[in-house]
Amino acid sequence: MKHMLVALQMTATDDINHNYHVCKDLIEKAALLGAKLIALPENFAFLGESAAQNKKIAEPLHGEIFQSYCNLAKEYRIWLSLGGFCEKGDDGRIFNTHVIVDDAGQIKATYRKVHLFSLDMPTSSLLDESKTISSGEELVIAKSPVGRLGLSICYDLRFSGLYAALANQGAEVILVPSAFTSVTGKAHWEILLRARAIETQCYVVAPAQTGIHNSSRESHGHAMIVDPWGTIVSQCSEGSDIAIASVDLDYLAAVRKRMPILKHQRPDVYQKPVVAHEC
Repeated sequence: MKHMLVALQMTATDDINHNYHVCKDLIEKAALLGAKLIALPENFAFLGESAAQNKKIAEPLHGEIFQSYCNLAKEYRIWLSLGGFCEKGDDGRIFNTHVIVDDAGQIKATYRKVHLFSLDMPTSSLLDESKTISSGEELVIAKSPVGRLGLSICYDLRFSGLYAALANQGAEVILVPSAFTSVTGKAHWEILLRARAIETQCYVVAPAQTGIHNSSRESHGHAMIVDPWGTIVSQCSEGSDIAIASVDLDYLAAVRKRMPILKHQRPDVYQKPVVAHEC
């Protein structure tokens, strides 16, 4: 079973209309190449200069901004992974939300980011999600025509326990829409993506923001798709582009059969207290 998937790379700004047309052009390009699912990066619809600015444009998923992307899924008859949208909940709280939309433009699954990014940099409120964003409390897997999708967002990538849980619940393709900073991206982006693929024996699809967004934000880019053996099978370099690759679920099953690490786990031991010996 092979399916063509795309990880989209872009440089989002505070111009909602411009971002939409960049995404539309790349979605059209990927659809014409035969992609079955296209994954957009975190902050695909809007990336402002401050957390307060981002919060100001937050809206429910039935709002005009988000529905314009649902309409793209319907127009091009393509499944979309819309990761990192600033969602306003019914109770007024703001979430960083990853949404799976089917080829009829219908919402199939929503995941609200569990791990909120924060750096010890008082001058940069934009890099402290916890000041404006509420944390999600649930992990999510979505069934799709291209396999079982495990949902995550950006900073989640640093927490291997989340991905182990997704793999243990049947995830085959892990989505990591991101806006990694230039500094952290250079140091850790590729390493973490390949590690998560190797650990879970899943395909990892990682769309990314790239380049200079404004005076306070620059992203690393290098959107990529990694196979269950940890091999990078497609990667972007600079600028707006797409990484496209064939996801082969038969190959995934073969990798897991040859090296059944998911079956070899010992949760009965992991949950026990650690024996600590002092020198």
